[in-house]
Amino acid sequence: MGTATAMGTVSPAVSSGVPVPAAKPPGFAFAPVAADLAEAERAFERALAPHRGPFGPLLDHLRHYRGKRLRPALLLLTARACGTVAPAHHTLAAAVEMIHTATLVHDDVLDEAALRRHAATFNARWGNTVSVLLGDMLFTHAFYLTSTVDARAAQLVGEATNRVCAGELRQITERGNLDLTEADYFAVIDGKTAALTECCARLGALYAGAPDETVARMASFGRALGRAFQIADDVLDLVGTEGTAGKTLGTDLAQQKLTLPVIHCLTRLPAADADHLRDAIRAGAPDLPPRVLLVLERTQSVAHAKRRAEELARQARQELECLPRGECRTILESLTDWSVRREK
Repeated sequence: MGTATAMGTVSPAVSSGVPVPAAKPPGFAFAPVAADLAEAERAFERALAPHRGPFGPLLDHLRHYRGKRLRPALLLLTARACGTVAPAHHTLAAAVEMIHTATLVHDDVLDEAALRRHAATFNARWGNTVSVLLGDMLFTHAFYLTSTVDARAAQLVGEATNRVCAGELRQITERGNLDLTEADYFAVIDGKTAALTECCARLGALYAGAPDETVARMASFGRALGRAFQIADDVLDLVGTEGTAGKTLGTDLAQQKLTLPVIHCLTRLPAADADHLRDAIRAGAPDLPPRVLLVLERTQSVAHAKRRAEELARQARQELECLPRGECRTILESLTDWSVRREK
């Protein structure tokens, strides 16, 4: 029996690709840095406290956008794996969480999404204008927080955010380009997702006093992890279920934003079939979702994307070999597995 998805009905072969169980969400593994995450949370709340009077309902709604705390946890786990967590880490963890949250708020506007973590998006509830301004406010508070650490932190976070925005902009400008290549796709996700995870791991190691080589390897770890995470996210957008994912799915194909499974599919199909599929995507054909899922199965493109994600997860894991063995390294290793086997 097929699995119901946001895109239609998909056979078990399509929905699973490589048959592996979904990994547990990462929150259960963050115990070694739980106190540090709480301190970063307090820094986040203190930064926004002056706005609670006029914007209380908006700030309360942010909790729906801050589920996994993956990026601050990544920063703090890397710090502890490399040495010790310093007060600067708490501030930086709050800042990267603000930046990530801002990108989610803006993404929902761009995608016209109505659901995020099983709750209404800001744009669905308050409209696009409020959503854009709220995202802007989160960005500016994040930059202020990093400036209280030192100029180096401000430079690294600012550079990563520039890359995130450039990646998002490139994805938007490539919308409707149905000849997008895998190289183009990776250039997009290197910015929109991997830049911030790379920055988190780099900051964690750098402000723990790690050697330059270790800092560089942790940055490479974060980049590979972010790439793997985004591929898995793009697969879920095609074959996931909204009830499990907790957010609006199917937006990429509807907006003619090609992701790795569809790019691979178009290159594997005979030329005439690929042209017919491109025409259907451009026209937004009513039968597009099930049609795409059928050809994805035919070309084994979901399995291909999952294999690429697994390769990147292995690369990320290899970069961790420079760290001493310990609980935090083990958790970072487990994150590489979770990033590609999650359901949301």
